Amino acid sequence: MTGQLDGAVVKDRVDACGLDTYYEVHGAGEPLLYLHGGFNTIEMLGGILPQLAQRYRVYLPERQGQGRTPDRDGPVTFPSMAADTIAFSEAVGLTAAHLVGFSDGAMVAIHVALQRPDLVRRLVLIGQYANPDGCPPFYAELMEQFTADTFPAMFRQMYNSLSPDGPEHFPVFFNKLKPNWLSPGVSLERLRDVQSPTLVLIGDDDCVTPEHAAAMVRALPAGSQLGVVPGTSHGLPFEKPDLVDQLILDFLKDQQTEKMIRPADES
Repeated sequence: MTGQLDGAVVKDRVDACGLDTYYEVHGAGEPLLYLHGGFNTIEMLGGILPQLAQRYRVYLPERQGQGRTPDRDGPVTFPSMAADTIAFSEAVGLTAAHLVGFSDGAMVAIHVALQRPDLVRRLVLIGQYANPDGCPPFYAELMEQFTADTFPAMFRQMYNSLSPDGPEHFPVFFNKLKPNWLSPGVSLERLRDVQSPTLVLIGDDDCVTPEHAAAMVRALPAGSQLGVVPGTSHGLPFEKPDLVDQLILDFLKDQQTEKMIRPADES
């Protein structure tokens, strides 16, 4: 997996809203901004990154307190992470890009699309409810019970190996990020303000009910789509990376087709 990441076009840092943000850029073509899940790192994208980077110039920022990006004083919320993402886009010169978010990253992506629709071409939301009404009771109970000590060990191990804040800061940051998981989120009515056609992609045993995902698509703009992948959980991008890539690429390709068939007086 790591070998796939050695060919990064860019491995750098940029000041984004006062946050010393680590990021990488892979591939060439139209820009695609990928927002990782909570406590994920760029390394976790090894399975889905190569195919995306064959078609797009993929920007991969690591958010506050995650991966190689440090924490800072004060709370961390989905709106604050969206503000950082907007600042990152501006800092690296992204005027508009496809926006793909997984789990926490999908919630951040929703807030970016609401705050700055001009920055988002097409939107892909993977494994994330708009609000806790769409979370199955099993997942809600699991998230409520997690502590810094009981959270899956692999995430703490990655944090310990990469975080500039040091291993001892993990419980501090965990307790800052966890409240977001069952926060009020965004109402389905609010989703109607999103302007970008959106792919909502979930596993059939995900932390999102299919009924809620379908309601999200109905609230989102015309051209939005729903994908429910059988035999997968909240780890959908890691369990079936080739299929996830194909669904994303097909959805983004639809935009290019629309441009080709649109009458000249509508372009």
